Amino acid sequence: MTAPSTTAPRFADTRKFLDQITSSVGQVVVGQDVVVERVLISLLTSGHLLLQGVPGLAKTLLVAAVSKTVDLSFSRIQFTIDLLPSDIVGSEILDQKTHEFRIHKGPIFTNLLLADEINRAAPKVQSALLEAMQERRVTIGNDNFALPAPFLVIATQNPVEQAGTFELPEAQLDRFMLLHRLEYLKPEEEIEVLRRNTKLGVRRDGKGAVARTEFDVLDQQEKGSVDQLVKAMEDVQEVHVSDTFLEHCVEIVNRTRNHPKLELGCSPRAGISLVKASRARALIHGRDYVVPEDLFALAEDVILHRIRLSYEAVAEGHTSAQVLQEILNEVAK
Repeated sequence: MTAPSTTAPRFADTRKFLDQITSSVGQVVVGQDVVVERVLISLLTSGHLLLQGVPGLAKTLLVAAVSKTVDLSFSRIQFTIDLLPSDIVGSEILDQKTHEFRIHKGPIFTNLLLADEINRAAPKVQSALLEAMQERRVTIGNDNFALPAPFLVIATQNPVEQAGTFELPEAQLDRFMLLHRLEYLKPEEEIEVLRRNTKLGVRRDGKGAVARTEFDVLDQQEKGSVDQLVKAMEDVQEVHVSDTFLEHCVEIVNRTRNHPKLELGCSPRAGISLVKASRARALIHGRDYVVPEDLFALAEDVILHRIRLSYEAVAEGHTSAQVLQEILNEVAK
């Protein structure tokens, strides 16, 4: 049963702000409403988001479109095999004139960081994000630096089976509040993508011209302010969470730790993420209270990347998604 989406009166301004973002992104990205919702949840909770999917599903375009809708600083890092940790956080540089070291801050000092194809960098580079994602600060030399507020990492990755990729370690995966898996568009949505692409035309560049892409049509006009985003983040904290809802979250997390087909269950961070994400989803849908629908809609994105099947379960052909569905069905009874 779907919960009603009537807007709570005290959240009317915030709902208008969120609808504005969704509408603006929809002018560029087709058929990714659920993904846009997940990005909004991340923005409202400062929870990091990992988007997984094969190339060509508009992961990078989506994040770039969202960055244009709010007045936030934005940086993009293209992860490659030769990337160094200093390319992310910065480094100490010797000034030849003064013979003193000065700090050069890296692209991580931003509000919204797009870590594009994060699984193409070596584990040493991926680990450079751990401190920033958890503590919102970085260490350069002997000095600690706080990151701007808000700070959010949205990473993209291609499936780990592809050549030239490295599977993210569990410690880093656990720091992503959500891992959303993108699927191919429906035929009618893909037709709309092709229809829009045929109308892009060309862009003059000096005496020549280049064919325009979807990135060329990103709306450059800011749609929302940081103050509006902060107000929306404060509203999330006003969304009511019942004790029964908390008990269901804990029950799901505990079942992952005791399930015979799982060798690795969820940490308490999973339960925290379930509650935070559910409150944000409730606000996006205009409610000032969470409902079981929020929990079950988000469970896969919050939990799947935090659990590991046992060797025997893998050999028997089971999948993490099947085990999670078993747990959810048991809790729903």
